[in-house]
Amino acid sequence: MRAYLEALEANKPKRGRKPSPENIAAKRAQVEEELGSATGIRRLELLQLKRDLETVEPQTDMSELEARFIEVAAAYGKRKGIAYATWREFGVPASVLKEAGISRSNS
Repeated sequence: MRAYLEALEANKPKRGRKPSPENIAAKRAQVEEELGSATGIRRLELLQLKRDLETVEPQTDMSELEARFIEVAAAYGKRKGIAYATWREFGVPASVLKEAGISRSNS
């Protein structure tokens, strides 16, 4: 339960598209190639871009955490009095709540 909710918070959608690992690798290769001949401001910008690309964290695989959450969420929510709307406000997708057996009517 806790691991899934923490992963949800850590992976909240941000504006724009999420870069795929392939896109990140391609961009790193492009930066490395361009760094060889870059000077001045452009070199500074490329070095920063290289650093930024190195710190991009891979997306957490939520499937296992989600499956475990689905197994226990309904009982936990009932025991703690957590309403459907509260789960949704936290960021739990409606499809996950439906799979867990949590609906608007039973909250």
